[in-house]
Amino acid sequence: MDAFSYAGGSLRIEGVSAAAIADAVGTPVYVYSARTVREHYRKLDAAFSELPRIICFSIKSNSCLALLKILADEGAGFDVVSGGELFRAMRVGADPRKVVFAGVGKSDEEIETALKAGILMFNVESEEELENVDRIAGRLGATAPVALRLNPDVDPHTHGYISTGKIENKFGLDLKRAGALVAASGRFGNVRIVGVHAHIGSQITEVEPYAEALDRVGDFLRCNRSAKAPMEYLDAGGGFGIFYRGGEAQPAEAFAHVMVPRIKPLGCTLILEPGRFIVGNAGVLLTRVRYVKTSPTKRFIIVDAGMNDLIRPSLYGAFHEVWPVDAGELPPSRGGPVAAAPGYGRADVVGPICESGDFLAKDRPMPEVKRGELLCVFSAGAYGFTMSSNYNSRPRAPEVLVEGDKFRVVRRRETYEDLVSHETV
Repeated sequence: MDAFSYAGGSLRIEGVSAAAIADAVGTPVYVYSARTVREHYRKLDAAFSELPRIICFSIKSNSCLALLKILADEGAGFDVVSGGELFRAMRVGADPRKVVFAGVGKSDEEIETALKAGILMFNVESEEELENVDRIAGRLGATAPVALRLNPDVDPHTHGYISTGKIENKFGLDLKRAGALVAASGRFGNVRIVGVHAHIGSQITEVEPYAEALDRVGDFLRCNRSAKAPMEYLDAGGGFGIFYRGGEAQPAEAFAHVMVPRIKPLGCTLILEPGRFIVGNAGVLLTRVRYVKTSPTKRFIIVDAGMNDLIRPSLYGAFHEVWPVDAGELPPSRGGPVAAAPGYGRADVVGPICESGDFLAKDRPMPEVKRGELLCVFSAGAYGFTMSSNYNSRPRAPEVLVEGDKFRVVRRRETYEDLVSHETV
């Protein structure tokens, strides 16, 4: 988070005052650091430099075109899970040979569009999907490159909603069924099994689940490779965790330390699908205090950002540090004042949505704040704007990109007219 620092008593994003952005654009507003995006991509790429590799940024984590363009220019590929995400990747000039298409429910139209675009491969999740890809490829006179998504039945020790590698999850094929599909691959005349895929979850902060999953995937590859299924790509997914509270994350090198020795003997090109790792701590949400309210048991700081802007705390119980822009010092999770510091009391930071589940932080040590003060919600670059909505008929927030000492609006704030532009009376 070195691109987000307090200088002269106020938060700066790279070389720009956060308060200046809020004054110019209004709140709530998402703000991203271009430098941080580039640095995180380069750190991950360097950590796995011993292997042939393609780093495919996961667009679902942040689909902002300006950020996708930065990554495309860095040489990144893209992990897409919908036709809309493929469209975004192509819009920023992505190399289709570095695009992988995942997801359990691809439509016929999405499969056809991706085949015509010439993507690297589909990550296939079921036997019925493989049959459908084969059928569509045959109709187009094409051969579809596919990777079988394996479910290695590994517990990633993360939130249940973002665990994808356990046998009870909807994702992937169990190893026995996947092996039977490889053995029967001769009946699929229009597909080529070029790899395997084993994404086990998101916000994983331990290296052991990757070691366990790759041991099982490695055994599968050694037993099931054939001329029809050369499986030259090993897509290990993404999921590397970041710090939200401070101190819980691992550097890219820690994951590479257990993954590289397991992948290297397999002779595969590694595909990684990071999202949060690259953009999570590259973005913040700025919001302004509307009211401060006290009850007999609580203090509520009511702000202009709600669960429609950032749903993660309500949906996952996710932790995001919330701190005044003009606090003069870093928040607790980044080495700032401790919870028992004089003048700090506990508060709920809540939004204006008509739901009791509308909150950004609960029972959090916070300094005294007043109406009109600017707060920063940290670590909001991943699954923030992309999961936002128009609930309560609220226009979605703008997105701003900071590069050095300049900033620009890369997505304007929606208007009330935008809300009804696709409707008729």
